[in-house]
Amino acid sequence: MTTEPDRPPIADELEKENRRLERRLRRLEENAQRLQEFQDSSSTLLSRLLTELEEERARSQQLLRNVLPQRIIDRLEAGETLIADRHESVTVLLSDFVDFTGISGRLPATVLIEDLNALFSGFDAICDATGVEKIKTVGDAYLVIGGLGGEEDHAAAIAETALRMLDHVRATRSGRAEWRIRIGLHDGPVIAGVIGTTKFAYDVWGDTVNVAARLEAAAEPDRIQLSSSLAARLADRYRLEPRGRIELKGKGLVEACYLLGRAPAGPA
Repeated sequence: MTTEPDRPPIADELEKENRRLERRLRRLEENAQRLQEFQDSSSTLLSRLLTELEEERARSQQLLRNVLPQRIIDRLEAGETLIADRHESVTVLLSDFVDFTGISGRLPATVLIEDLNALFSGFDAICDATGVEKIKTVGDAYLVIGGLGGEEDHAAAIAETALRMLDHVRATRSGRAEWRIRIGLHDGPVIAGVIGTTKFAYDVWGDTVNVAARLEAAAEPDRIQLSSSLAARLADRYRLEPRGRIELKGKGLVEACYLLGRAPAGPA
């Protein structure tokens, strides 16, 4: 009977060491795979977070643009803390609905808000199309300025805005309410700036705004009333109806006109 020779002790030790090395190698490979999976997951997570952050930033920018002009946002982001500018020549439009108190008392709340939303949304679209700036609404009043961005022909842009607003109100009338509007226009200097820290607002101040408000209040329903200084700037392009001297609160007697429409095109 033959017997196998005894294995030398060193062979057993080598075999054990090989098995230990194999186990370590497998663990290293598993750890490397987990690390790769973690890196892939982290990269995906980071990419998603960056995308969400950019989307949130875009939403915030859009909300800001609904409150402030883009040029003012740029100045605030550049570090300006006090925005206050004097504009020597702008054109102001202020509108108000006739008998708004009576209408709001007669209409159900939901119907009133639906109508106002349709009216003001239409006004917003008109301002976008004519390139003028809506400043704010106060109750049923709507304030618009042309020329704050340095536009040269802001008088005509505001006149066009007023005519389109009047057409929009006439088209929006329904059996629920007979909406009518008064509009006042005036040109001159204003101060514009940002006030507040939380519910901040971009606003304008000055006698030019006050005169536009007085002209609006003294206008007949569904008429656009403007000052004589503005009428002189528009006379060659728009049809005007002189109204003569009218009494404006705090201003005394002033010359005023009604804006009727665009002047017919001359012969080619």
